[in-house]
Amino acid sequence: MANPLVTSYDAKKVIIALGGVPIAGFTDGTFVNVTANSERWTRKVGADGEVNRALSNDNTSTIDLTLLQTSLSNEYLRTVEAADALTGLGMLPLLITDLNSGRARFWPQAWIVKEPDDGKAKETTDIGWTIHTGQEAAA
Repeated sequence: MANPLVTSYDAKKVIIALGGVPIAGFTDGTFVNVTANSERWTRKVGADGEVNRALSNDNTSTIDLTLLQTSLSNEYLRTVEAADALTGLGMLPLLITDLNSGRARFWPQAWIVKEPDDGKAKETTDIGWTIHTGQEAAA
């Protein structure tokens, strides 16, 4: 019987940078989630059962980041969001690199959707940031 393959993962090896600035202070649990905004293929079935499919050219994504309340990156992201609201110049490149797998994803244009909710509690809380992107480019 062959020995099972043992692999390793280190969350510290997931690097996220917005505008060239590394983001840090992630929450325990899921700290980044990338969601495609469209299905890659759409399907249409005719009245007689003929099927066709169409390739979507929408390679945009929604990225959810979750940071600890005490993360210094929250201030950077607040500054970016506020500057964008004032000037419209808040579209920045976003790079997510997973050094564990070697996969990198790059969006030349990304922007913060809105300032996150600002709740307070007895203990520190998490702060969620939503980022929308333009078309994904080859990293």
